[in-house]
Amino acid sequence: MDYSQDEVLKAFQIYAKISRNGYSEGDELRIYLAEDKVRGLVDQFAKEVDCTIFSVGERLYFVPLALNSPFHISNDTLKKNYFTGKTVNADIYFMYVTIIILIGEFYDSYQTIEPTRDFISMSDWLEQVNDRLETLHEIEEEELKEIEKEYEYNWSAIIGKWADMDDIKETAKVQSGRTISRLSFLYTVKRFLIAQELVQDIGNDELQLTEKAKVIVQRYFMELEYNRGILEFIYSIDRQKEEV
Repeated sequence: MDYSQDEVLKAFQIYAKISRNGYSEGDELRIYLAEDKVRGLVDQFAKEVDCTIFSVGERLYFVPLALNSPFHISNDTLKKNYFTGKTVNADIYFMYVTIIILIGEFYDSYQTIEPTRDFISMSDWLEQVNDRLETLHEIEEEELKEIEKEYEYNWSAIIGKWADMDDIKETAKVQSGRTISRLSFLYTVKRFLIAQELVQDIGNDELQLTEKAKVIVQRYFMELEYNRGILEFIYSIDRQKEEV
């Protein structure tokens, strides 16, 4: 396909801005939606760096699809921006698992295409995390090591991090997030999700998914290529427990 100099320039300007900010709007959104050739070029640029672009409402979003994408948020960035004190990779693994569980509660354990609930409370989220990690904790050590090899995920570190957290104040309303309780950890994860425009705080310690989050889940997150089977594993052990 032949492109004019004007089309290439427009596409590059849109790509440059959206890759820098993570989103774009206004004229960039209008041009992207209206001009097929420009849109095709922008999408091609994004694909080259393992990212995707989609529109939600009045914005275009730029989202990495692979860990090796140069635009994927690194562990060091997460540690620096969202955690305090001594942070190890187990904190990051644990954060990802709590996010998976949170989203799973909106999609009936990932069995539905559309959300089945409008919001979730922090206490409900905590309860679901506790339930699933308690189930993981009951798996024999040797079996867990085999599972870690299969999924390339450090479940032992996650269980250890969860077990080490002081849960005495879990039922209290944490305002500052200075404790190391499990609920306090979820408040840290909540800050990250809000910053990434994936959840909204609707008050009363309740969260709802954004339209951006719904698009990501429906188009990409449920695909084995992107979740590496982790979703199926987390919810399969749940079902196994219910069958016993």
